[in-house]
Amino acid sequence: MRSLLIFTSLVLLAPPTAQAREAPLEIAITIDDLPVHAPYPPGVTPDQVSKQMLAAFTAAGVPAYGVVNAVRLQEQPESRAVLEGWRAAGMRLGSHGWSHQQLRDIRIDQFEQELVKNEPVLQEVGRGTDWHWFRYPYLDEGKDSAQRAAARSILSKHGYKVAAVTMGFGDWQWTTPYARCVAANDTASIRELERMYLAAAKESIAVSRGTAQKLYGRDIPYVLLMHVSAMSSRMMPQVIKLYRDAGFRFVTLMDAERDRAYRGYIDLKRPAPPSPQELAEQEHLQLPHGTDFSVTLNGMCTADH
Repeated sequence: MRSLLIFTSLVLLAPPTAQAREAPLEIAITIDDLPVHAPYPPGVTPDQVSKQMLAAFTAAGVPAYGVVNAVRLQEQPESRAVLEGWRAAGMRLGSHGWSHQQLRDIRIDQFEQELVKNEPVLQEVGRGTDWHWFRYPYLDEGKDSAQRAAARSILSKHGYKVAAVTMGFGDWQWTTPYARCVAANDTASIRELERMYLAAAKESIAVSRGTAQKLYGRDIPYVLLMHVSAMSSRMMPQVIKLYRDAGFRFVTLMDAERDRAYRGYIDLKRPAPPSPQELAEQEHLQLPHGTDFSVTLNGMCTADH
């Protein structure tokens, strides 16, 4: 729901055309939480997960953009291989903040520290590329308009653009249940996790496109949020096929955000867009929403089931 609401703010900010234009469906895949998104199944390492995901992208010719929490390199130095592997595969990297701090929980000077502290790793591993793209941890743009504007000012000062999100299906919710089910060697439950995962991904297409048509009158190039988890790495070939079968072609984050819908996240000197909550109230929106799988997922492969 959080990604859908951010999407809402994007499409409402751009003026509709007099007549909806037909355009090919486009989507950019972005991956959060590099180099480590735990927990992992027993014996599985971040590097193995990353290599599996990169193999899927490379085989299908799909560009992907990963955002980094560099504190993980301090906690697990061996995970640097993940970032080096991404660059060797030709994928781009950006910032997710040093330690994935939620903006509303920290002071604005701490937000700037999180941003700057992440940069040495990006400068080194991402040299020669545009790594000045930022994804807000938890997609949290601030607790109020003042904090939001202050954060945007800091991002602009340091030359960043925002990797906004306009499609997602909460793939992170499968991370822990998958690790539990693999540890339990519960193949039936793993199959059910896969079924629900693909159902959620498919449903998110209808939700995001329905929202675009309702609010904007056209499809925009969507930016998909996923995570570098063992489950998403396992499922990535099927995810790519699902989007291709739905008529999407894969583009880079940079290409997707050239669309006018993203102006407020590319030029951060513009006034901050209204919050998603404000937009929903102002426009009296009744937007489509996806199925909540959380209760089922939280009960999978637990001691009580």
